[in-house]
Amino acid sequence: MAEPERKNSSPIAPITKAEVLDPIINLRPINWFFDVNRAMSIWPITFGLACCAIEMMSASMARFDIARFGAEVFRPSARQADLMMVTGTVSKKMAPAVVRLYEQMPAPKYVMACGNCAISGGPFKFENQYGIVEGVDRLIPVDVYVPGCPPRPEAILEGVFAIQKKILGVRFWPEPQEIPSPLAEPKKAKA
Repeated sequence: MAEPERKNSSPIAPITKAEVLDPIINLRPINWFFDVNRAMSIWPITFGLACCAIEMMSASMARFDIARFGAEVFRPSARQADLMMVTGTVSKKMAPAVVRLYEQMPAPKYVMACGNCAISGGPFKFENQYGIVEGVDRLIPVDVYVPGCPPRPEAILEGVFAIQKKILGVRFWPEPQEIPSPLAEPKKAKA
C-alpha cells in the first residue's frame, strides 16, 4: 500500500497539526465511554524506589484496597501500564531508567510523584549534594503530586482520584471530610 503524498515529501518527517483532519462523524459519546473505562481501570506500573513504595503497597492491601477504585492491576511492564507512581528518592544513577520506563509507556500516560523525595529531593536536598535528582519533574512531566514523608495510603488514593479527574474532568468519589483536630482551639459561641 502506497503512502499518501505529503508536503515536504520527506517520508520520516513528523505529521503536523495542520495535516490532521477533524473527524467527519462526532464520536463524543463513544469517546466519553472510553474515557470512563480508561479512568476506572488505571494500570500502574510496579515501580518503587524507596520507602514510599511500602505505602504504595499498603494502598493495595485489604484495608485501603485500591482495587475498589479501578487501579488494582500493577503491571510488570511499562508497555502495559498507563500510570507511573514515582515513589521515593530518584538518584542520578536511576534517572535514565525512570526516563526509559516513561518513554516505553503507551499514550495516554500519567505520572504521580509520591513523597517529598520524588517531589523535591526531600531530606536529601542540601547544598553540594551530587547524587539525588531534586524532583522527578526535572526528568519527566508530572501530573499529580502526593506530598508526605512517606505519604499515607489515603493520600495515594487521593492521587489516583486526581488522575481519574484529570482523565474525565469529573470526580466520581466523594470529597474527604475535614476532621477537626483535638488540639485546635474550640470555637467560641457568639453572644
